[in-house]
Amino acid sequence: MIPTFFGITVVTFVLINLAPGSPIEQKLQAIRFGSGAAGGGGASSVGGRGDTGVNEEVIEALKKQYGFDKPLHVRYLIWLKNISRLDFGESFTYQEPVIDVIKSKLPVSLTFGLFTLLLTYTVCIPLGVRKAIKAGQGFDKMSTLLLNFTYAIPPLILGIALIYFASRSNWFPLGGLQSDDYESMSTWNRFLDRAHHMVLPLICYTIGGFTELSILMRNSMLDIIKSDFVRTARAKGLSEKVVVYKHALRNALIPIATGLGGFLGVFLAGSLIIEQMFNLDGMGLLGYQSVLARDYNVIMGITFISAMLMMVGRILSDVIYVVVDPRIDFK
Repeated sequence: MIPTFFGITVVTFVLINLAPGSPIEQKLQAIRFGSGAAGGGGASSVGGRGDTGVNEEVIEALKKQYGFDKPLHVRYLIWLKNISRLDFGESFTYQEPVIDVIKSKLPVSLTFGLFTLLLTYTVCIPLGVRKAIKAGQGFDKMSTLLLNFTYAIPPLILGIALIYFASRSNWFPLGGLQSDDYESMSTWNRFLDRAHHMVLPLICYTIGGFTELSILMRNSMLDIIKSDFVRTARAKGLSEKVVVYKHALRNALIPIATGLGGFLGVFLAGSLIIEQMFNLDGMGLLGYQSVLARDYNVIMGITFISAMLMMVGRILSDVIYVVVDPRIDFK
């Protein structure tokens, strides 16, 4: 985890700092256009102050304010020192602590991430088992065709189709997470209102993920059904239901269970396309806007949290693997 963490953060830190359009340049442009709007002369109206129309003292003060007066490696070491105290710095765009910015966007991404995870596993595991039992039959072929079709639909096209359908039918809201009168609703009506607003975005989040997990579950179940211990269980006269759901299912779940460590990723789940289309203020949109605004502290904050969740999730996957299959030993 340690070299992986340094690899991720070093590469990200170097790339974003080498990209053109630093926060200093954007601040100077704001000053230049502001002075141009106020005085009508723009940058050229201030003689002897360079192309930006701002004197060197102001530029140096801005560099010192944002910490850009130090070499790149020194700034990275300072960032590491601050991270050890869980200090992510202040957002250049929002002018508030990065952790508060992330917290404000987290509920949207966390909600959709959790529901996507629950729906995916709830639907795909039974579907994969059913496909394995009916392998080669009509249900298996038709469901595979449908899964491949939904997997091939780009989220952008699916979102446009859903918005068009909602606009014509008025069955679902076109965007946002709550109605205008949300605050005046009762607790139960608030729940229903949120659920109503989440239907279309949730379809976009989940529908593409059904295919991979369902096919994985089907293939895993097919391999187990052909095993010797399953044939032995059938030879003992056990019912097909007991053979499938008691003896075969647990072993077939091993490839599925090892992916459960990735559930930590739901904390930062986000999709730029889906969030923009349905007017959701989540982590995907925050990351995109931070890159455009060169908000280095927010970018590094998201990178740090994402990297830690990913690595801890990988370790949890290994632990789950051992719990599910006692034959595995990493010693």
